[in-house]
Amino acid sequence: MFKRFRHQVLNLGIILMFLLSPCLSWSQTNYSVLDFWKYYSDAENLLYKQQAELSFASIEKRKESISMLHSQEDWTERQKLVKDKLLESIGPFPPKTNLNPVVTKRIKKEGYSVEKLYFESMPGLKVTAAFFIPQGKKRDLPTIIYCSGHSDLGFRSDVYQHVILNLVKKGFAVFAFDPYGQGERLQYFDEKEGKSRFIPTREHSYPGAQLFINGASTAKYMIWDGIRAVDYLLTRKEVDPERIGITGRSGGGTQSSHIAAFDDRIKAAAPECYITTLEYQLKSGGPQDAEQNFPKGIQLGLDHADLLEVRAPKPTLMITTTRDIFSIQGARDTYEEAKLAYKAFDKSENLLMVEDNAGHQSTIKNREVMYAFFQKHLDNPGNSKDGEVTIFPVEELYVTETGQLATSVGSKFLFDANKALTDRNMEELNRERTKLDHHLVDLKQKVHQISGYTQGAKKGKLIFSGQTEFEAYYLNKYVIEQPGDNIIPFVAFVPKQTTKLSALYLDNIADKKSDEAYAVPIHLVKKGVTVIVPDLPGFGELGPGYLKGDAYFENTSYNQWFAGILNGKSTVSLHVEAIETLLLFCKEEMELNNNETIGISKGGFNSSLLHASALGVDFKGMLFLDPMPSFESIVFKKGYDPVLIPFTVAGALPHYDLPDLSAAFAPGKLMLVQEAKDEAIDSGYLQSYDFVREHYSSMNKANNFKMEKINFKSQLVELLDSFMSEL
Repeated sequence: MFKRFRHQVLNLGIILMFLLSPCLSWSQTNYSVLDFWKYYSDAENLLYKQQAELSFASIEKRKESISMLHSQEDWTERQKLVKDKLLESIGPFPPKTNLNPVVTKRIKKEGYSVEKLYFESMPGLKVTAAFFIPQGKKRDLPTIIYCSGHSDLGFRSDVYQHVILNLVKKGFAVFAFDPYGQGERLQYFDEKEGKSRFIPTREHSYPGAQLFINGASTAKYMIWDGIRAVDYLLTRKEVDPERIGITGRSGGGTQSSHIAAFDDRIKAAAPECYITTLEYQLKSGGPQDAEQNFPKGIQLGLDHADLLEVRAPKPTLMITTTRDIFSIQGARDTYEEAKLAYKAFDKSENLLMVEDNAGHQSTIKNREVMYAFFQKHLDNPGNSKDGEVTIFPVEELYVTETGQLATSVGSKFLFDANKALTDRNMEELNRERTKLDHHLVDLKQKVHQISGYTQGAKKGKLIFSGQTEFEAYYLNKYVIEQPGDNIIPFVAFVPKQTTKLSALYLDNIADKKSDEAYAVPIHLVKKGVTVIVPDLPGFGELGPGYLKGDAYFENTSYNQWFAGILNGKSTVSLHVEAIETLLLFCKEEMELNNNETIGISKGGFNSSLLHASALGVDFKGMLFLDPMPSFESIVFKKGYDPVLIPFTVAGALPHYDLPDLSAAFAPGKLMLVQEAKDEAIDSGYLQSYDFVREHYSSMNKANNFKMEKINFKSQLVELLDSFMSEL
């Protein structure tokens, strides 16, 4: 037990030390906990490492299962399992609808021609493409689908054109198409600037986050584009349906490996500069853009090797470089594992790997091995030397007049596909809300399962880390140490004249030396409330972490959030588990057992508190300052705030949203307060809580639910006092 008397004695010693040391000067209050604990200098990376350790445990289980495979029958069963897991992760594809292809122009060049076209992979969702056709034979040509990497030019990039035109000169028909967010399919095109708001990886991840919340993924729709590209090729007499290959580098390596794993009509695949292992990916660059992360992929036991093994014994070439951003050791390990599958099918010669000493780039050696691979396996023998080609000016390969679908023929994009999904999800959720009592009974189980929460307070040790005395209260510092170097640093504002009320205050207080940042706890402690202020994983002294990745917005790393999606373990669930552990230690070891606890948060932390409440943490009341309104408000808004993404839960819609968790808190006192601004409170925001308000009224506790709008600078103190007086 930590006794307040011991703290006072210790504090007296500190005061005397300051009085007797003329060299020391006074400064503003230091709220940092970890500046004392040098061992935890890497604490800002705690969130990512927690997720990585979960991944590594799943990866080890997968390795054990692979070690048990020996015969062709074993691998055939594994392939069936992998196909099931891939579909479980990606979910059902959309129905196949009319492609409605439109050829906008034909270009004739010496030795080949080009048809510029677009087709609809889904109704209204156009895919710009170019079909390069060698001169001569007009039917049953070996055909290669070319997938572009992360260039805003798409397949018009000089590097990609060089490969495409070399293949055409060797007698292959080549079909190149723009992925979402690249080439003529920029989703956030700014006409005034003449470019997208985002670089290509962010073009994928920004709408990708919305898709994840809805239980879908960017990967699903990008794979679907590839499947529909095959559908289109099969309508063309020039294409031999038995001789279709696919390749692409970087992001194109991602697409080509994914599409080939899902579409059996692709005979030969040669992904370049992508294949590695997820273990080494997590230990190096971390999760990449949205389409590279299959929902619950690692939890389901999937890895890059499965993308190759599920195709066995179809011809596959891994194109790699030693200094790639994708670990070469991971590529080598994947190759060695995949060889076991191909050997079991007695087709070892159908799996190849080429490696060149280079960075993340295309090399002559690798290109020539790729040409030879397709020449052999698509039965199109010839010279495999890399030749000089004449590159098209970018504008000459524009399919549309303006070079952008958004400003010419128009198209739907990922946001539109997700909006249609949101509409369906919200219809389903609103139906559940009409049977609210039944819906709320099932809610805890849904939250538990979907968020990835693990029940049970964690073991650990509470370490007292210092105290500062003020006129009306003590500022105590603590660290809870848990296994695996997991920690929860927090400060406790302990009043000298106590009440039987405690508060948990959550905010992303990055500046640990600001008294202003702690204005709410300071006000409450002066009213006799013990206030606990922790840093939760990813925030404060436990964030933001080194892993920014290629999808980094406004100090928010989507890549860290994506790591949780791979595990089926949301950041919010880690917050809930930390809150449970924190409150357990505070009650047992800080003499707060008889206190009632209220929850107060700023920003998106209302999601953390609501999830904690739904999962069993007992709060007498909750007050949310500038809260995240709902997951719905993010998926419905094309220009949403990236800062809120870590507080969302992938797959939550259509099963539940924050208003549902608010309704589950009834009849407890709940107040949502917005900062006063010139514009009115969004009517959609208010309407989304109508059923919550009605639920409180049905319990004769209408006054316990309020939505307010105030000026924080002038009215916050008054609001805090009013909220506390009504408890």
